[in-house]
Amino acid sequence: MHLFGEAVPISTAIFLFLTLALAFGFEMVNGFHDTANAVATVIYTHTLRPTVAVIWSGLCNLLGVLTSTGAVAFSIVALLPVELVLNVGSGAGFAMVFSLLISAVVWNLGTWYLGLPASSSHTLIGAIMGVGLANSMMTPGHVFGDGVNWGKAQEVFASLLISPVLGFVGAALLLVVMKAVVRRPELYRPPKGNTPPPLWIRGLLTLTCTGVSFFHGSNDGQKGMGLVVLILVGILPAQYALNPETTPAQVQAIVQRAERVQPILDKIGPNPITGQQAVDTISDYLKAKGSANRQTFEAVAGLNQDVHDRIAGKNSFRELSVPTRSAFRSDLYLLSASIAKLIKQHKIANAEDAKVLGDYSKQLDKETKFIPTWVKIGVACFLGFGTMIGWKRIVVTVGEKIGKEHLNYGQGASAELVAMATIGLADKFGLPVSTTHVLSSGIAGTMAANHSGLQSGTLRNIALAWLLTLPVCVLLGASIFAFAVYVLVHVFAVR
Repeated sequence: MHLFGEAVPISTAIFLFLTLALAFGFEMVNGFHDTANAVATVIYTHTLRPTVAVIWSGLCNLLGVLTSTGAVAFSIVALLPVELVLNVGSGAGFAMVFSLLISAVVWNLGTWYLGLPASSSHTLIGAIMGVGLANSMMTPGHVFGDGVNWGKAQEVFASLLISPVLGFVGAALLLVVMKAVVRRPELYRPPKGNTPPPLWIRGLLTLTCTGVSFFHGSNDGQKGMGLVVLILVGILPAQYALNPETTPAQVQAIVQRAERVQPILDKIGPNPITGQQAVDTISDYLKAKGSANRQTFEAVAGLNQDVHDRIAGKNSFRELSVPTRSAFRSDLYLLSASIAKLIKQHKIANAEDAKVLGDYSKQLDKETKFIPTWVKIGVACFLGFGTMIGWKRIVVTVGEKIGKEHLNYGQGASAELVAMATIGLADKFGLPVSTTHVLSSGIAGTMAANHSGLQSGTLRNIALAWLLTLPVCVLLGASIFAFAVYVLVHVFAVR
C-alpha cells in the first residue's frame, strides 16, 4: 500500500499506525494534565462553561502549536542518544520510541487518576534518561551514562526547577500588587454557587486562559512532535528523512554555504577525514564526555566535503536514493550538531568564523529539524480531546484542594498571568517547562499571599508525585527499552 507517496508493506503500515497512535495518545494524556490546568480557573469560577472553555482552549493550543518554531521539540530530541537518533529505523530505535511513549502514558495516567497535577515534561525527560542509561549498559564498548546528553539535560532541568519557583513567587507578588492597584472587592471573592463573575472579570479570566493555552501549545504542545517526526523518519525515510518542503534554491544554498565554510574548516582541520571514519569520530565527540581534538576538526572538515559532494549539482533531495537520503540526513545532523558544540565550547577562536559556521549549522538544522503541518494539527487536536475527557480531576484539585479557601478570581488571574509569561519566555529560548508545575505553584503562591492557608495533605501528595516522576520514569524507560530491544531484535529480527 502507499502512504504519503511511499510504497510500504502492510506490516510496516500497521507498525506506523501503532506508533502514531501511541504518540498521539501521549498528547491526549498530556491534555488530561497540562491543558486542563489552562482551563481550570475559567471553569472553576464559572467564567465559561466547560464545553466552551475546552473548545476555546483547544483552538488557542492549535494556534500556539502551528506558530511554534519546533525548538522545544528538538530540545527534547537532543537529550536522546545520538546513535539512536541517527538509526531510528533500527530495532533499537523503534524500541526507544515505544519505551518513551509507553512510560510517559503510564505515569501520566496514574497521576491523573489520583487527581495529582504531574509534569509531562518531567515524565518524558525521565523516560529519555532511562533509555539513554539502558542503551549505554547494553551497547558493547559504551561507558555507563554515555547515552545521556548531560549538558542538554542540565539546561532542561534548570528550566524545570526554576519555573515552579517563578510561578510561586511571581503569582504571590502579582496578587499583592493587584490588590494595591485594583481596589475592586469583587475581584478577590470566591465564586458563589454557579453564578458567573461580573463581565469585566470574565473578560480578564478568559484573556488569561487564552494566553496560557496559546503558550502551552507553543511549548508543552511540542513535546510529542519531535518523537512523531522520528517515527516518520524511521518508517518513511523516502518522504521524511529530509525536509520535504526544501526548494531547489535552498538545496543550492547549502552547497554554496558548504563551499564558503570549507576554507574555515580546513584551517582548523588541515587533513580532512571523510566517510565512515568521520562519522564515527564526530559521533564519539557528541557523546556526553566527548572532547574536541585535532581529529575532531579534521572529521568535521571531511564531513562537510562529503555533504557538499553529495548534493552538488542537484536541485532536490529526491534525486538521492532512499538509502543515500537516510545517510545524508545523518551527515547533516552530525555536521550541524558538531559545529554547534564546537562553538558552544569556544573551540572556534575567530569570532567571524564562528558566526559563519553558526549560520551554517542553523541552515542545516532546517533540513533535519522540521515538523510537518499535519503533525502540528494532529498534536493540537489530541491535546484538545484529552482536555475534553480528563479536565475535571485536575480542575477540582487546582480550584479546591491546594488552598484551604476556594480559589478567588484575582488568584486565578494572577497565577495564569505568571504562567503565561513564564512559558512564553521559556519558549523564546527553546526550553521545555511544565504548565502544570508553573500554574499549580502559582496557585499555591497566591494562597500564601492571600493568607488563605494551604492544604498540606494535597501539597505533600503533589510534591511526592513531582519528586517520584523522574526516578520512576527513568526506571520505566530503561526497563521497557531493554524488553522492547529484546523482542524487536531477537524475536522479530528487526535490525
